[in-house]
Amino acid sequence: MIKRAQFDHVSLSFATAKGRLHVVEDVHYDIDDGDFIAVIGPSGCGKTTMMSMLAGFQKPTTGRVLFDGKPVEKPGPERGVIFQEYGVFPWLTVKQNIAFGLTLDANRVPASEREDICRHYLELMGLSDFANSYPKHLSGGMKQRLAIARAYAARPQFLLMDEPFGALDAQTRANMQNLLLQVLAAERKTVMLITHSVEEAIYLASRIVVVTARPARIKQIIDVPFPYPRDDSIHERPEFAELRGHIRQLVMDEYRAQQAQMRPASFSE
Repeated sequence: MIKRAQFDHVSLSFATAKGRLHVVEDVHYDIDDGDFIAVIGPSGCGKTTMMSMLAGFQKPTTGRVLFDGKPVEKPGPERGVIFQEYGVFPWLTVKQNIAFGLTLDANRVPASEREDICRHYLELMGLSDFANSYPKHLSGGMKQRLAIARAYAARPQFLLMDEPFGALDAQTRANMQNLLLQVLAAERKTVMLITHSVEEAIYLASRIVVVTARPARIKQIIDVPFPYPRDDSIHERPEFAELRGHIRQLVMDEYRAQQAQMRPASFSE
């Protein structure tokens, strides 16, 4: 199995007025080619920082983050990033947003090929009727579909997704999860998803990485036992409920540990 990405005993800390702030500590795991990894833990524990290092936005203090066996030094077109904020350009139409990455030097393609790629992703994401519309005319779910289409159009090998559906209502979020599974079935990618939702992690991922309260360490890595393709019916399976309860307990234990860290000393004595 090809090791698409590796966290090799990675730690990251910052200097603050009160001393070193340790955000990530000795994180070590691999993401294989074709994996869908969901990273889950309490808010502020360092999940997004972990993803940012793989994206090339931050560098570890110690250890190495590797992509295809090489140290990650900076962002690159082989790693597409999708944020919770929709990240679309309001001054460009839907079609122009999808085409944007294909006009940059790293992913530039001829105009005819660009047209074909845009048409493909407009159809795949159900946005064909809105090709010439501007993002202000789109719903939240449609904006997120556009963000995913733009990321996919640049043909990254790896998708990094930071709470991409966190701002959506429950029904739209469920629809977006199903759409993502359909797109991944059509165009196989390796994915790292940051999420706070246990249900989302189980439904989408092949493996779940549970991290501790800050500094982020690996608490447990769990293989999800449900084969692909998946549909909503797995939410009703007893194995789903059992795994959900187990992961919720792990996360809540770390949430309580985090609250204890934040409590003033006078209250902990």
